[in-house]
Parts: sequence; structure tokens; C-alpha cells
Amino acid sequence: MTTSTRPLPTAPTTPLNASRTLATAARVLRQLRHDPRSIALMILIPCVMLFLLRYVFDGSPRTFDSIGASLLGIFPLITMFLVTSIATLRERTSGTLERLLALPLGKGDLIAGYALAFGALAIVQSALATGLALWFLDLDVTGSPWLLLLVALLDALLGTALGLFVSAFAASEFQAVQFMPAVIFPQLLLCGLFTPRDTMHPALEALSNVLPMSYAVDGMNEVLTHTDMTADFIRDALVVAGCALLVLTLGAATLRRRTT
Repeated sequence: MTTSTRPLPTAPTTPLNASRTLATAARVLRQLRHDPRSIALMILIPCVMLFLLRYVFDGSPRTFDSIGASLLGIFPLITMFLVTSIATLRERTSGTLERLLALPLGKGDLIAGYALAFGALAIVQSALATGLALWFLDLDVTGSPWLLLLVALLDALLGTALGLFVSAFAASEFQAVQFMPAVIFPQLLLCGLFTPRDTMHPALEALSNVLPMSYAVDGMNEVLTHTDMTADFIRDALVVAGCALLVLTLGAATLRRRTT
């Protein structure tokens, strides 16, 4: 006698469906509502770090002006990366992801729903951090505050995309956190925050030219020093947005039902 095994149903490969994507985003937001620690990490930690940084350089406010705008984009990227990677991994290890993909829900719908939910929180996070830096911590910015907010939001969305992507390769929440030194720290060192990129070793400068955080910092510096939107700012913003979209696409392609 032979026995046959029924294969697990695969997620549909149909184009994105707006209703399924919105339903996924609403479910994620409902779950996050019952997780105040994650909400606090996403929304409050960047503000706390900026507040701390301002008074670390209390005797040298121009130092805060020179690096505060860059960190206004970097802090949201890091926090969204951490929270998104851990939250998505938790969905997989708990079996929620497997049950969802057994429904008529495509991988693209799932990733887009997560991105939409975390993106909504990223808007709140970026608005609070930008408002705090400009109107309470007296960050001196030459350009429009709206452009500063735009780059901060794009950075937060990039962190969300990177978190969704790396969660596919982690088997535990501890491993998800371990990806931060591999994914975030090299970009942090090479983005031009600590030293101008054109003074680095040529090999490191070439590597920094393909890392999205470099363009996030460059975009913030454009707002810091120019009154109007420049061509370089548009390029930097498009690169960060394009990288976020590319990583989200890769995240949908690598999404797995369960962690083995």
C-alpha cells in the first residue's frame, strides 16, 4: 500500500489586492495596539535619543546642528529595523504566517500590508522626532522642515523594508537582533556621519556609494545647508525610496511559511 502526502497550498501569485493588503495592515495594527513596548520603542526611542544627544553637546550646540539632522534619519531606521524584523519573525514562529498563507493571500499582499502598517507608525515616529528636533531642541536647519520630515520618513520605511527582509533568514528573535551588526553597523560607519566619505579609503568610499544610508545622510545634509530643494536632494530621496521598494520586493520573494 502506498501513501500520498498532500502538499501545502502555496500562496497565490496574483497581483496586489488592495482589500487584502488593507486587511493585513489593519490586523498588524490591532496586534501592535496590544504591544505597548513595541510602540514605545518605535515612537519614543528616537525622540529620547535626540533629546539625549542635544544635551550631550549642550556646551557645543553647533555640533548638534551638524549631526542632529543625520541622526534624525538614522535613529528611525534602526528602531524600525529592529521592531519589524522581530515582529515578522514572531508571526512565523507562532504559526500565524503559515495560516495566513494558506488563505487566498499572496506574499505581496502580506508584505505590502506589513509595510503599510509599519509605515503608518513610521509617519507618527518621524513627525514626532522632527518636531522635537526643530521646535524644542532648536536644530538649526536652512531648508524646509517638510523636506527633513520626508527624508526621516523614507529612512523609517527603509528600516521597515530591511527588517521584513532579514526576518526571512533568522530562526529566532535573538538571531534577528544579531542581523543588526551585519546590516546596520557597516552602513552607520560608512554613511559619512563620522568622517566625509571622500576622505575614506577608496574601496570603502566605493562601498559607501552603494549603501542607502549614505544617501539618507546626504539628503539630510542637503536640507541642512540649502534653502531650496536641490537636484542632489531629489537624487538622494529617490535612491532611498528605490532601495526600500527593492528590499520589499526581495522580502516578498524570500518570505517563508515557517522557521525551520
